[in-house]
Amino acid sequence: MNNLIPLFVAIPLGIAFIIPMISRRIKGVAAFLGNVTMIGLSVMSLVSIGKSGMYHMGGWDTPIGIDLRLDGLSVLMLLSISIVGFAATLFSTRYMQSYTSRHRYYSLFLFMVAGMNGAVLAADIFNLYVFMEIASIASFALVAFGCGHEDLEAAFKYIVLGGVAATFVLFGIAIIYGVAGTLNMAHLAMKIGNKPLSNPLVFALGLFISGFGLKAAMVPFHSWLPDAHPSAPAPISAMLSGVLIKAIGVYVIARLLFNVFGITPRVSLVLQILGTLSMIVGVLLAIGQWDMKRLFAYHSISQVGYIIIGLGLGTPLGIVGALYHLVNHSVFKSLLFLNAGAVEYSTGTRNLKRLGGLYKTMPVAGSTSLIASMSIAGIPPFNGFWSKLIIIIACVMSGHYWLGAWAVLVSILTLASFLKVQRYGFFDSLKISVEQIKKTPPMMALAMILLAVLCVGMGFFVITGFDSPIIIGPAAESLLKGVFVL
Repeated sequence: MNNLIPLFVAIPLGIAFIIPMISRRIKGVAAFLGNVTMIGLSVMSLVSIGKSGMYHMGGWDTPIGIDLRLDGLSVLMLLSISIVGFAATLFSTRYMQSYTSRHRYYSLFLFMVAGMNGAVLAADIFNLYVFMEIASIASFALVAFGCGHEDLEAAFKYIVLGGVAATFVLFGIAIIYGVAGTLNMAHLAMKIGNKPLSNPLVFALGLFISGFGLKAAMVPFHSWLPDAHPSAPAPISAMLSGVLIKAIGVYVIARLLFNVFGITPRVSLVLQILGTLSMIVGVLLAIGQWDMKRLFAYHSISQVGYIIIGLGLGTPLGIVGALYHLVNHSVFKSLLFLNAGAVEYSTGTRNLKRLGGLYKTMPVAGSTSLIASMSIAGIPPFNGFWSKLIIIIACVMSGHYWLGAWAVLVSILTLASFLKVQRYGFFDSLKISVEQIKKTPPMMALAMILLAVLCVGMGFFVITGFDSPIIIGPAAESLLKGVFVL
């Protein structure tokens, strides 16, 4: 199993270099290699369920060498990245035909996947930063891939704020190395021990929460997301909201707080406040939006708030709910962005005021959009209901009744927002002539159906405790066991 770990990074990285070399000579090979690579990574992720291990790059032992660590939490993230990535590449096969330089698109896409996989496997903070930057730089280029005025403007804003986040993280790394003399997470956790954090370490932790919080688009670090996600091609919007903000944002915050620094009541309170603000501000900003992708982007901010609240509770049930919602959000939010992409592909617009009646003319997009909308709104029996319910119960059981009340209220507002999407986009009177609506290509429809099936299927995968032996349980246990040990 240990020898399989580096392949999660090496395979997409290698294929990303190969695609530009051969795609000019063989038509369609870029899309083929992109899809095959994501299928391979999905199979590898499924094989990794229940496994753990450590790979020492170059044979150098901890803490001298570079380590890649696989545990329950890493497996959960790898599964999310690979499955959502496969749906995105499948959707891209036809969707990206209207763009030029498709071979560069798939190459950048795989660079982004390699960066995310590396970030969730890295066992030291510096190489986590390196992989984060690989994923970020690739995503900068993909946001601007359309080369339109709005695309370039959004990408520039994304780059600037991404640079600010990277600077925070790099300063934090410098402080950590200056104080502890190591960047290996397990070695660092051993040096910190159970002692109270010194002032430099507290400052470094604040920098990490700010830097990775910006990557996760938590309020008040969220301003880049509503511009970047709508401007990107639909499959990239699905990747950004579905997995990127989790892999290089939420995941890293959880890993550092629980497995390196150790969670404290003061840090828990900070996470609860940031999560509540994200949840409330995101949904309030989403309600007034009429651009489908922009509306969905604001809801990404809101739904990340649920995850942060669950982590901030620090209880077994809260962490289970947070990780379960992380996976659920990856699925239904990616599906929503693919739905928006299909609508724009077929009608030429994403403005809800100019749409209507699409449920009959675009039955696949309409049906899957309804499933995703009910999932994100927390309507049973879809997956989003169960993860939200677990988080709300965890809030009540831990005595944080106000957090549970806010979670319920935001869920009601989310339902109202998506009822607007369904009414104006799919069930209102048709405002575009049927002749103007293009048929949804089979590959795009298949990608949406795949994620819709997961929304329904995962709704029956109800997790009631962190000791579940399947997927969520081992991931939660990775955080609950506390700091790493060598």
